[in-house]
Amino acid sequence: MLNCLSSPNNRIFTCNMRIRFFTFFTFFLIAGIQPLLSQASKEAQLIVLYEHEKDPKQKMLRMLALGNYYKRNNVFRADSISKKVLDKSREFDDDSIRFEALMFKASVAKLNGDNDEYFQRVLECQAFMNMLSSDDILFRNYCHLGDCFTQSNEFETAYFYLQLASKIAFKENSNKKISRVNSLIALNFMTANQKDSAVYFANESIKYARRNADKTTMAISINTLAIVYDFFGQVELSVGKNLVSLKFAEEVNNTLLLAKLTREIGQSQSLILNLDDARSYFDRSLGYSRKVSDYRQMGLAYTQLAHVELLHRKFKKAHDNAYEAIDYLTRLNDLNGLGETHNILGLIYLEQQRYDLATDNFNQALVYFESTKNREEIAEVYHNVGTVFQKQKNYSRALHHLSRSVEIRKNYGSKNQVYKTYRVMADVYKSTNNPTKSLEYMELYLNYVDSNATVQAATKIAELSESYLADQRERLINSQTDSIERERNSRLISDKELKYSQLRNSFQLSIIITTFVIITLAGIIIFYRWNQSRIQQERREAEMSQTLLRTQMNPHFVFNAMSVIQSYIYEHDVENSTKFLVNFSRLMRLILENSSKEYIPLRTEIEILRKYLETQKLRFEDRFQYFVEAEDQLIEELAVIPPMITQPFIENSIEHGQLHTIEGGFIRVRFEKNNGMLNIIIEDNGVGRKASKQNKKSSAHKSMAMKITSDRINNINKKYKSQGFMKVEDYNQDEKTGTKVLISLPYSTEFNPENQTP
Repeated sequence: MLNCLSSPNNRIFTCNMRIRFFTFFTFFLIAGIQPLLSQASKEAQLIVLYEHEKDPKQKMLRMLALGNYYKRNNVFRADSISKKVLDKSREFDDDSIRFEALMFKASVAKLNGDNDEYFQRVLECQAFMNMLSSDDILFRNYCHLGDCFTQSNEFETAYFYLQLASKIAFKENSNKKISRVNSLIALNFMTANQKDSAVYFANESIKYARRNADKTTMAISINTLAIVYDFFGQVELSVGKNLVSLKFAEEVNNTLLLAKLTREIGQSQSLILNLDDARSYFDRSLGYSRKVSDYRQMGLAYTQLAHVELLHRKFKKAHDNAYEAIDYLTRLNDLNGLGETHNILGLIYLEQQRYDLATDNFNQALVYFESTKNREEIAEVYHNVGTVFQKQKNYSRALHHLSRSVEIRKNYGSKNQVYKTYRVMADVYKSTNNPTKSLEYMELYLNYVDSNATVQAATKIAELSESYLADQRERLINSQTDSIERERNSRLISDKELKYSQLRNSFQLSIIITTFVIITLAGIIIFYRWNQSRIQQERREAEMSQTLLRTQMNPHFVFNAMSVIQSYIYEHDVENSTKFLVNFSRLMRLILENSSKEYIPLRTEIEILRKYLETQKLRFEDRFQYFVEAEDQLIEELAVIPPMITQPFIENSIEHGQLHTIEGGFIRVRFEKNNGMLNIIIEDNGVGRKASKQNKKSSAHKSMAMKITSDRINNINKKYKSQGFMKVEDYNQDEKTGTKVLISLPYSTEFNPENQTP
């Protein structure tokens, strides 16, 4: 105590040491109360769930969930397990599992640029279209078929499938799906060389993406318009749109998309000879690609870097980058990428006057592009081969290949690239002493150059890039300013606390704090043990009550389902009764497997609902529509739900809402996450509660369903100390028709050990 007061310096030093001691002591006590281990990463959680799963089907679904995670975050690992997923799915007599495995394999092949594998798996998915009538499955299959036929230049067939997908998207009123299918339609018209239609549908995709308010969807739709503009030679507009798309991708930190966008912007910069900017964007693309192990994007970026080094006449670097790209793209069987790389290699050898090697690489590129029916690139290769023959003074063969390039571009490709071929043809005709033809093609070339205003476009693109970088700098400056301000405030607070501490007797304060902490911890431990005993008792009582309620509900549901089968048998309807029995047997299996559990995956609950609704729809001869919707986040986070908690209300909607008597009758079930709660909204446009009450049997049935569900929610609240509730109101408030039910339950996932199904 005397030392602390002996001098200002000693006093401050001693007090500082005590403050550090008490800070560490307090942190240690708090850390002892908090969990000792932090929550593992999502990848680790998915791996643990997969490895500890005993049920074979659930294990397969967990493998698919892990694969879909890798598809967004590690393309190499997604590719590594895709074959295992496909092989494992064949062990199950479950069409939905085999379809999802095929679709996963197809999507990974598309990411890798392996079109042969992609087309094969998408065509295999067609076999399941009649067996799985889910709108979501049909939509995804139609979109992939449209994409495949677009790349095969079968534009009418592609448009047919994309129109089917569009009808489903509009029926579901899903802005995200409408945006996606419009992007695919835009690319189909672009490849068919129909500019106006391509631009129109690309803008339609952006319009519906804005309504969806999902930034990734916005980025993809705007990128589609950029691709269309680039294809038709409007480089300035393409770069402008891609920079906007890049901002959205950065805001959601979509690394996979960032790798693609930065590479495409680099290509545009390279096209107008902004080589330093192009190299910068390609380097960024490589960085993003490495983060997610996207070897295809890495290969394509190396190809474009080879082109940049070629334009700088750094032939050794260009050659090394090209072979780096070939190494990646060969492993992935990306034929288009390999064609592009060999085309660049041909240009390198052409500049070095190694004409035989140039021709060999151009011919190899031509083989790759013809196998993928890539007419735009085929025209480019013909132009380059014609240039080789021009250099060798073989003018007849040069004109043959150059004319072939012009013909393909006029019919199928981007017409803006024809001008450079005109320029070479003018030189060839000049060399063959044909001044008339030479003048004709030179005028065509000059007319294009005058109208194209390439220099102006380059200037505007530079302005756009500078504006984008300025925005980034401004955001960084604002962020740093906020950080400095927070640090300054923190220092002021620390100084005040230090001055305050120096005025107090630190030793006495330490004794008081230590005594208080010990007493508090002792009280917490005693209270915790007493409270745990009480909670365990209440939980056992709630679980017994929950089991009893589910047991009451299952026979009631089976009785109603059997009535449907009986009606078909009486009508001697063999086809529908067979179809109904197939659906019903699958439904019963799902119910028997899951109804005894306290919680089941939301995905399984949705499958049960769809099977049930499909059987009821068959019973009433398709006289009503149904929609089951869930946010993507719920499926990805493996949300869980009490089994069949929605079924009584869906049965009420169909049986007592008399949907089969309503024109345009529908029932919609939505699952949403809101403020830590899982909200379930069940809506129908039936006759409504008022009309239904006139039927005493109907009223009694509804009361029973509401009581059972209300009791289940009360037991959940009691067991987990939650605030779940149920609310019923008219769907149409003015006409008192239809019914809307809101069930709100505590949000849980399979990562929560308390909610693991037995």
